Amino acid sequence: MVETSGGEPVDGTAEVLDRPLPDGVRRRVVGIVSDSFGGLTLAELPAQLRQYARFAPNRRAKFAGNAMAAALETDTLFRQRIAEKLREAQPELTGALDSGSPPPAADPLDVAAAAYVLRPAGWVKLVTAAGEEAQRADAERADEESRAELERLRGELSAAREQTRNETERLRGELESARKEAESLHRKLRAALSDVKRGEAALRKARGEMDTVRAESQAQVSAAESETRRLKGRLGEAEAALEAARRGAREGRSVEDMRVRLLLDTVLDAAQGLRRELALPPVSTRPAETVDAVEPGRMTPKDIAARALSENDPAILDQLLALPQAHLVVDGYNVTKTGYPQMPLEKQRLRLLGQLSQLAAQTGAEVTCVFDGAELAAPVLLAPPRGVRVLFSKPGVTADELIRQLVRAEPPGRPVIVVSTDREVADGVARAGARPVASVVLLKRFSRA
Repeated sequence: MVETSGGEPVDGTAEVLDRPLPDGVRRRVVGIVSDSFGGLTLAELPAQLRQYARFAPNRRAKFAGNAMAAALETDTLFRQRIAEKLREAQPELTGALDSGSPPPAADPLDVAAAAYVLRPAGWVKLVTAAGEEAQRADAERADEESRAELERLRGELSAAREQTRNETERLRGELESARKEAESLHRKLRAALSDVKRGEAALRKARGEMDTVRAESQAQVSAAESETRRLKGRLGEAEAALEAARRGAREGRSVEDMRVRLLLDTVLDAAQGLRRELALPPVSTRPAETVDAVEPGRMTPKDIAARALSENDPAILDQLLALPQAHLVVDGYNVTKTGYPQMPLEKQRLRLLGQLSQLAAQTGAEVTCVFDGAELAAPVLLAPPRGVRVLFSKPGVTADELIRQLVRAEPPGRPVIVVSTDREVADGVARAGARPVASVVLLKRFSRA
């Protein structure tokens, strides 16, 4: 403490700092307080700083800087304790401040921070001067930095200008080369366009000539095709006439021979059956008795199946098939769709043909099964069963028409039995001399077997 010549103490506690504490001075003050923390007990610390007592000085200054500065400003006792620790740590600096003559070589910020803590007479001036000195130093440092930055920017600007100049020269050279190349390309393009125009004109001319030639060729081809079709038509007519003539000559002989032979076999079988039934001894047979005739009061072979039998009795079918040279014609799908319509068509055909094969083996009759070809989605690969002829109607021809053709092809007098429920088929074959039988009769015959 400094005393006056009259013995009264000279203290700077009454002085007041009328401006904020400079940042540099504040950082030094916080450092002094943080370093002095360790020399104080917990009771000597203000209540708001006790939680930082165990922190390291660096962490204490980082996290409690504002609190320590506020406590130093408001708590005089805490400031005096810090001042005592500062006197112990820096006796020369504090002694010089107490004597009113700070060392000239000392850092102004350290002097101002110590004066702020010790509060000697004139401390406000020291703090203010330190702040101004720090500002001047900061300004000088900033000025130096600005000058250095300015020099650096000038160097970069000069380099950039040089680079820009070089780049400009290079681009000018490239632009000149590009301009020359563009002029060359323009000349080539004009030449190419001229060639294209000449080519288009030549192409239009060639197209016109080609269209003319094509039209003439098409006219010639059309005339040739018309003549070819006419000649093919005449050739087809000639071939059809020739084939018809050949078929007529061949069928005229073969069909008539077949019909005569079949009728002869029918007559012979009927005669032999009649001979067996009459049990006539060969020796006593007379020529007149071998004539196939019907005696008065006796039925003909067509009426034999009607004796005491119902139309739906399967036995009537057995009697008809027992006639000599009997031919059984079956409307295939009419029978299968009557008996087992829920099965696929292929299985219907296989089942019916298997049953007809057994019937042919049992009776020895000729059996023909007719299917409608319109029901087929593809050609049928079918091995006909033994004793059964399988026929499919041609496109445009129904199975009913094929059955009527089969009946008309038989010679008069041969027993022909047609199995169908179709009324139109039954009436048609009846007029042609055949015996119609309902499909249910054949199905009952299969069930009985």
